[in-house]
Amino acid sequence: MNENEHVVVIGASSGMGLALAERLLSQGSATSIVGRNAERLATAKKQLTESVSESDTDLLRTHAADIANEDDVRALFTATGPVDHVVVTAADAAGAYQPIRDFDLKPARALVDTKLFGAILTAKHAAIRPGGSLTFVSGIAAYRPLPGGSIVAAANGALASLTAALALELAPVRVNTVSPGWVDTPIWDAIAGEAKHDRLAAMAARLPVGRVGAPQDIADALLLMMRNPFVTGTVLHVDGGHRLV
Repeated sequence: MNENEHVVVIGASSGMGLALAERLLSQGSATSIVGRNAERLATAKKQLTESVSESDTDLLRTHAADIANEDDVRALFTATGPVDHVVVTAADAAGAYQPIRDFDLKPARALVDTKLFGAILTAKHAAIRPGGSLTFVSGIAAYRPLPGGSIVAAANGALASLTAALALELAPVRVNTVSPGWVDTPIWDAIAGEAKHDRLAAMAARLPVGRVGAPQDIADALLLMMRNPFVTGTVLHVDGGHRLV
């Protein structure tokens, strides 16, 4: 790790992004956490300052931005200046699971705007130093879709193709994607509501590893993709064996 390293984590208000920010700060990396909700971002900042040393807290910066909005993305990277790594975990999945016969474009567009176009806008505006990396987070829905999950599968699957194309276009910046399986994060509250615990427990019983993922599992995978200088254009599956069952 470069002691002057600066990493931007988009979607760091909770879950995987927040876990990654904690890892980065504990390793001495200057870390900018980005979220669209200022209140949730302030809560994430408080949580991070309580979990890392006082000296590491000085490395933390926060930026409120909605990556579905190009003006926000442009302003974000104007504020950060050149950086070493960018990780995009943001997704707006509320209401995205819906039967195709009752398809509502509004929540579908919200997901695509954050998951796909947000990734594209980040690639457009981020000034990443040569040898640095841009890493997206997709998901198991692209490979094991659920009924009613057509737009979720499509948006996640599109990131694999985007990764390959950008790895060529942005070289020597490396571009990769981490594809998690089911991970116990707050997004499940929006997807499953009160059924969250039962659904995650049922999946845990199916998986070869015997449990669903934790945010720290994905944070470790994201660090791997950032740190290995010989990996680009790759989708890393971190799913507990979900693709096998």
